[in-house]
Amino acid sequence: MASVKPSLVVTGVAGNLGARLLPLLEGFNVIGVDLHPPSTSVPLVFESIDLGQESSCVRLAQILRETRAVGVVHLAFVLDPLKMDILDRERMWRINVAGTARVLEAIAEANRMGGKAAKFVHLSSVAVYGPNPRRPALESDPLDAHTLTYAVHKREADMAVQSRVKDLGACSVYLLRPQIFSGPSVQNYMIDCLRGTAYGRGRLGKRLKQQGKRLPFVFPYGGRYLQNKVQLAHVDDVARLIAWTLARPKEKEPLTILNVAGRGEPMTVAEAIRLTAASVKRLPTAALCRQIIRLMWKLGATSIPPDAFPYLIGSYPMDTGKLKKFLGNDYEQVIQYSTEAALMDAMKAVPQPSSKTQTA
Repeated sequence: MASVKPSLVVTGVAGNLGARLLPLLEGFNVIGVDLHPPSTSVPLVFESIDLGQESSCVRLAQILRETRAVGVVHLAFVLDPLKMDILDRERMWRINVAGTARVLEAIAEANRMGGKAAKFVHLSSVAVYGPNPRRPALESDPLDAHTLTYAVHKREADMAVQSRVKDLGACSVYLLRPQIFSGPSVQNYMIDCLRGTAYGRGRLGKRLKQQGKRLPFVFPYGGRYLQNKVQLAHVDDVARLIAWTLARPKEKEPLTILNVAGRGEPMTVAEAIRLTAASVKRLPTAALCRQIIRLMWKLGATSIPPDAFPYLIGSYPMDTGKLKKFLGNDYEQVIQYSTEAALMDAMKAVPQPSSKTQTA
C-alpha cells in the first residue's frame, strides 16, 4: 500500500521562487496559497487567499488543521509594486508585514488545536541589514534597513517572526536571508540595472523597450563605488535549500537564521559591469544620480524607484559560514552557483536588439 504524502502549505506559490521550488516538492501534497494560481504542471491544491485581509488567518488555520500539514513555507511578499500592480503602500504593508503575522498566528492557532506544523520557513532578505553594513553581515547583526519600502517591510516581517517563535509550539522556524536573487527568470532592481532592462511603464519606457535599448546604470564618479561588493544568490539554489531543509530532521533549536549567498567571494561592481557589458552613465555626485533616477521615474522611463538608490550604490556582502556548517557535506550540492556564475546565468535573459536597431 502506497504511503500517504504529508501536506505542505506554500504561500506566494505563484511567484518566481515558488515556480522553482514546486518541482522539488515531490514528497509532499502541496497546498499553494496566492492571489492567482501558478502556471505549472506540478500537481497541487490551490487556495486563493489574500494575506492582506484579516480573514486570511482563519482560513489558513483551517487549512492547516484539516490537512494536518507538517510545514509552511512563506514566500508571499510584494517585491516590485509596479510589476505586481500594488502601488498603495498601506496595502503593501498589510500583505508583507501584517500578512506574515497572520501566517504566524494561523500556525500558532492550528498547533494549539492539534495541528502538526513542525517547520516554518520564512524568506527574509539581505536588505534587512541596510545598504552599508560595516563588514560582511552576520546573522546576529542589527537590522538597519531604511528608505526602500521593500527593505523596511522585510525587516519588520523578520522581526515579527523572531518575536513569535515561542508561540508556534513544537514548530521549528527557519529564517532565511538570501542575497539579491539572480537567474534567467529573475527580475529585480539590481539585475535589471545590469541587464539594462529596468524599463518603466510610461510612454518613454515602453518606447525604449520596443527599440531594444539598454538603459544606463546611473552611477557616481569615484573609485570607491566601483570597489563596492556585489554578492548574489541564484534562485535555484534558494529553492534547493528550502527543499533540503524540509526533507531533513528539524533542528533542536526553535529558531535557525541563515544568510544565503552564492559560493566563493563576492565580486566588485567594476567586475560585474565588465562581465555584463552594462551601459553605465557616471555623474559627478550621488545626489545628482539620485535626481536623474527620480526624473527617469517620474517620466516612466525606469522601474527603479528613487528609494532604491542607496541599495543600488551600496555594499552589503554577507558572511555565509553558518550556512556552510548547516549544509555540511551537502553544501556544494545545494549551493551550486558562485556569484559570478549566478550573474552570468541571469544575463541569458538580456533581450537582443531587434533588426531595426542593429548596426554594422
